[in-house]
Amino acid sequence: MATTPSPPITQSPPPKLCTNTPNALSLLPRCTSFRGLKQIHAVTIKTHLQNDLNVLTKLINFCTQNPTTSSMEHAHLLFDRIPEPDIVLFNTMARGYSRSKTPIRAIFLFVELLNSGLLPDDYSFPSLLKACACVGAEALEEGKQLHCFAIKLGLNSNLYVCTTLINLYAECSDVEAARRIFENISEPCVVSYNAIITAYARSSRPNEALSLFRELQERNLKPTDVTMLSALSSCALLGSLDLGKWIHEYIKKYGLDKYVKVNTALIDMHAKCGRLDDAVSVFDNMSGKDTQAWSAMIVAYATHGQGHKSILMFEEMMKAQVSPDEITFLGLLYACSHTGLVDEGWNYFYSMRDKYGIVPGIKHYGCMVDLLGRAGRLDEAYRFIDELPIKSTPILWRTLLSSCSSHNNLGLAKQVIERIFELDDSHGGDYVILSNLCARAGRWEDVDYLRKLMKDRGVLKVPGCSSIEVNNVVREFFSGDGVHSYSTDLQKALDELVKELKMVGYVPDTSLVHHGDMEDEEKEIALRYHSEKLAITFGLLNTPPGTTIRVVKNLRVCGDCHSAAKIISLIFNRQIVLRDVQRFHHFRDGKCSCGDFW
Repeated sequence: MATTPSPPITQSPPPKLCTNTPNALSLLPRCTSFRGLKQIHAVTIKTHLQNDLNVLTKLINFCTQNPTTSSMEHAHLLFDRIPEPDIVLFNTMARGYSRSKTPIRAIFLFVELLNSGLLPDDYSFPSLLKACACVGAEALEEGKQLHCFAIKLGLNSNLYVCTTLINLYAECSDVEAARRIFENISEPCVVSYNAIITAYARSSRPNEALSLFRELQERNLKPTDVTMLSALSSCALLGSLDLGKWIHEYIKKYGLDKYVKVNTALIDMHAKCGRLDDAVSVFDNMSGKDTQAWSAMIVAYATHGQGHKSILMFEEMMKAQVSPDEITFLGLLYACSHTGLVDEGWNYFYSMRDKYGIVPGIKHYGCMVDLLGRAGRLDEAYRFIDELPIKSTPILWRTLLSSCSSHNNLGLAKQVIERIFELDDSHGGDYVILSNLCARAGRWEDVDYLRKLMKDRGVLKVPGCSSIEVNNVVREFFSGDGVHSYSTDLQKALDELVKELKMVGYVPDTSLVHHGDMEDEEKEIALRYHSEKLAITFGLLNTPPGTTIRVVKNLRVCGDCHSAAKIISLIFNRQIVLRDVQRFHHFRDGKCSCGDFW
């Protein structure tokens, strides 16, 4: 019996280079949207050019220039139509994914590349490493494997590969590995310096960042706008106003103030160095202001205790039709918290999601806890954390614990610390706050128990540290530095200063010293050598009369130092600007800008 032969299997012809493509490709330079791209793609199908290699390459290039999830999916479909894509097309796809919301897809594509027998080149690694950096610590292992592969191929000395390696390790919190990469570059350029300076700035190591900034200048390399962003960020972290002002002049001299991001960094630097007026001046002189610039100014007013101006700034922002973001609302909630505007804070909190479609994050919840806690609504704050739609964190409970301390509520503080210890019992500050509360209540057995608990668990107390910049040099002082020093000029000067303060009514608050077995005189000595007092005294000794003293502290300023600073500002006719971990305190004529509400 004869059988009917099966029809031959037809396949799409392989992509080929066709010279008759000008009509389709001529449309691409005028295309401004992904929708337009799809229409051009439809034209290529209609004109039977959908398999033309030149057309596919041009379409893929367009899709990856400003990548979105949809455009990268379309690019991948086009890429899959090419039986044997070369390394150039792979690099194009990898670069697109590295700048998209799905950077990990670049790594998946890389595996396909290796399986096809192709090897990456010096253009492949920067995109792949950038993709790993965007993912963060979860892709660190893949990043290390790429690093090894680059060494194997002899590309580990390539400048662009090294720069992206520095960025990768910095994003994954391994700045030491980033520094080793940098040290192996024989002739670092401004791009590699930018990478390592940024790495240190993001890792909150401003001293190293600024040291490298000076080294860059010594090599006669010209800083760029990227350099300035990291240098200004480091000055802001240190409170290094003199260097920050020099950088500001450099920026103006070389026209770098045309960049919105640089101006925004200047606003942040001046504000964090205590020069709010200069921050306002930079903002007012900006020709164009984006969301980040407005938000920086709102945050600046908030941290300087001018919450009402933060709110007015937000209203101006709305009139200018600039959309707010999550940072904008952090500034607003912070402003409400430090000004006692509870109802206004609730209104902003609810409007985030209801009016602007911004989902509150853990920091916004923390601001609300702080707002309620400062206002004395401690039970309401406790319920707020307990009923959150997300899992609570130790930071939220610690915020409430701080409020319990401010309002001297030992009972609730004990409940709160139990919730903290369920999540994390390794933070020394928690023990100290509760211990101080117990000390104020005369519960010395509880104080001893907490001290023993810290010792048994190996928990260390973070020492108070205050810094002050004098003659372009930043000096650091740690609490207790003067206790064991018997002959230093600073110690003698502080001793004399305290005597003078007592003559005008200063009484050391020894209830803040939580060692029950200490004599009152010993407690007073421990209180005297807090880091804030040491830094302020150093400023009095080493700056001309009438000069503003600017101090930065790593923790919250203690109540006794706050009281002492107010009196010092009065009797020495000095303005003292003290930035603690939460906000600024401007002491002048015996008063503080916080109104004793901090």
